[in-house]
Amino acid sequence: MKTTLVLGASLNPARYSNLAIHRLVRAGHEVEAIGLQEGELNGVKITSEKKPFKNIHTITLYLNKKRQEAYYDYILSLKPKRVIFNPGTENPDLYALLKAHAISYEVACTLVLLGTNQY
Repeated sequence: MKTTLVLGASLNPARYSNLAIHRLVRAGHEVEAIGLQEGELNGVKITSEKKPFKNIHTITLYLNKKRQEAYYDYILSLKPKRVIFNPGTENPDLYALLKAHAISYEVACTLVLLGTNQY
């Protein structure tokens, strides 16, 4: 199973990251989550720490460009296969960094990818 890290996870049910966690779990994906507030959502523990997760296949971003900067080294350290830039998270600087480290990325919506069986 391919594990997804939701970066920018929220306990707020009105946030897209919250919905993404629910849909990823429902689709049978292993999910890890990092957010500002710790808690639990649909059986997924949200931590505020940059934990050294193993075997992360996909990182799906719910952080704007400015907030992503603090996570550049962390993202690279996890060596994901891909990073998904959800709407509002586009970041050409991070695209270049990922490309330099042979990590693929998509500018897409995790919810749409899941809904159309393209995840």
